[in-house]
Amino acid sequence: MKVGWKRLPRETWWRAQDYTYAVRCQLVDPRVDSVLPRPAHPIGRPVVLVPGVYEPWQFLLPLARRLVARGLVVHTVPELGRNGAPVSEQARVLGAVLVERDLRDVLLVAHSKGGLIGKLAMLTSDPEGRIAAMVAVNSPYAGTPLARWFPTRAVRAFSPSDPTLRALAAEREVDARITALRSVWDPHIPGAGALGGAADVVLRTPGHFRALEDPAVVQVVVDTACATDPRPDA
Repeated sequence: MKVGWKRLPRETWWRAQDYTYAVRCQLVDPRVDSVLPRPAHPIGRPVVLVPGVYEPWQFLLPLARRLVARGLVVHTVPELGRNGAPVSEQARVLGAVLVERDLRDVLLVAHSKGGLIGKLAMLTSDPEGRIAAMVAVNSPYAGTPLARWFPTRAVRAFSPSDPTLRALAAEREVDARITALRSVWDPHIPGAGALGGAADVVLRTPGHFRALEDPAVVQVVVDTACATDPRPDA
């Protein structure tokens, strides 16, 4: 009990920083062009951003700009809206966007719910193999016990007992192509464990949202974008 009380001030500060970062990202000007600048000398495979629940594409704009600065071509998916629709529906939207824009050999970079959408898209909405791999930050692959107390269905869908989530967890076919990054402390996904995919990286920056600005995220994305194609038939 004493240890818990000692951690309370620190974790309260972390939580305040986390939500400050989230609010700042939510307040990004919605009029920002969804077509990001193309680097002068592009490197690696194209990146497609997949945000979390209730996150418009602009939520990942700070991360997107850092990736573009490193030379990656980054695509956004405004078609996902604020990402409150079911994971299955959003996975179909993502797959359709890849076809419509003829994006191939892409690296998905996802946050939270986006990692679930990305994995399901890899399994069911990518018959042509357009998705090479995914880097997911703080995605609740095993769910979160806190979800059941949330008033909206979009978040309650992250309950460990949710049928879609359980079915997705049972599918391991694409896990080897997923690099899972998780924060050292995530108040939204307490006790998060490893996915067991291509790699599991623990980020030093605490928080569900603020982990997105951890320098390791950009480096892992760049390394994965420039790596050999992980698909077995590539």
